[in-house]
Amino acid sequence: MVSRMRQSLYRLKSNKTLFMLCDIQEKFKPAIPLIGAVIENSKKLIEAGKVLNVPLVVTEQYPERLGSTVSELDVKHACAIVPKTKFSMIVPEVENMMKNLFSDKPKTAVLFGIETHVCVEQTAFDLVNNGIDVWLVADCCASRLNQDRDLALGRLRHIGCIISSTESVIFNLLSDKNHKSFKEIASLVKKVSADLKLGLPTTSAKDKK
Repeated sequence: MVSRMRQSLYRLKSNKTLFMLCDIQEKFKPAIPLIGAVIENSKKLIEAGKVLNVPLVVTEQYPERLGSTVSELDVKHACAIVPKTKFSMIVPEVENMMKNLFSDKPKTAVLFGIETHVCVEQTAFDLVNNGIDVWLVADCCASRLNQDRDLALGRLRHIGCIISSTESVIFNLLSDKNHKSFKEIASLVKKVSADLKLGLPTTSAKDKK
């Protein structure tokens, strides 16, 4: 496990990275206490991905009942928006999209969404088993209970996922103040990211910030 972690320490490259947005859907809003913060941070990450030309794939769990991706997130540029019933995002449509984009598979999947201990976790398991490095964006992930999210983050760290944050991913991709997109990115990160209360107990389903 230590050797895997060491191999995973590298700079993210836009042309070798895939953003994977997991099931941030309208019907989850009343059930996920911190979904407002998840949406705010995910919006920042998605907008940075547009600027830095990182491809995006989106899934929606049983959209007939759970609705579409939340309206606050602009995902019209996504390479695919894939409905699914399987908890993992790794379904044939997503696998085919990866092959078309990367001639096989990305080096790294930057994974975020809900719920952390169900769909996000099972997606991470499948990615790791397929030899794809996973950077999990902890401040863009949530569950109905914070303890479920935090325990899942611990399990995912244990199998070799990099547990990161919105701004960490963005600046890792940016890499240099002299990057041509620095000014655009600087405007996106000017406002501090929303607090996902990592390690703290759930307060209330009405607490969405």
